[in-house]
Amino acid sequence: MGILHRVDHWSVTHHPKWLVFLRVTLGICLFIKGISFLSNSVALENAISGSFLGRRALWLGFLIVWLHLIGGFMIIIGLFTRLAVALQIPILVGAVIFVNASKGLFAAESELTLSLVILALLIFFLFEGGGPLSLDSFFRKKEA
Repeated sequence: MGILHRVDHWSVTHHPKWLVFLRVTLGICLFIKGISFLSNSVALENAISGSFLGRRALWLGFLIVWLHLIGGFMIIIGLFTRLAVALQIPILVGAVIFVNASKGLFAAESELTLSLVILALLIFFLFEGGGPLSLDSFFRKKEA
């Protein structure tokens, strides 16, 4: 049995129902952040250009917006949950290290604490998966 199969089996047998609420809440937060970035793209561009990447990576803003929107929706419904989470982790690591950490924990506009909580939840759901109430589980049962 491969390690991915063992992690998936453990996840299915040890997934309390309240974690579904947590997964959906995480997806909603990411989706709302995507909408926020979409409606206020100037703030996102300023955050990216203020980082070490500078102006050369303005295409990154477009990518972040759509990964948050699509990934957040996929996490909400539990479809390809681990893939959606894995695509979000580099974005949140970048937000923690390059954007929020430079502002400081107690700055007026700092979202460092929220970014750290979301990053921790993303890492958790990378291992945990979508759980029993997800499209991942539905399609897995359909195959069997």
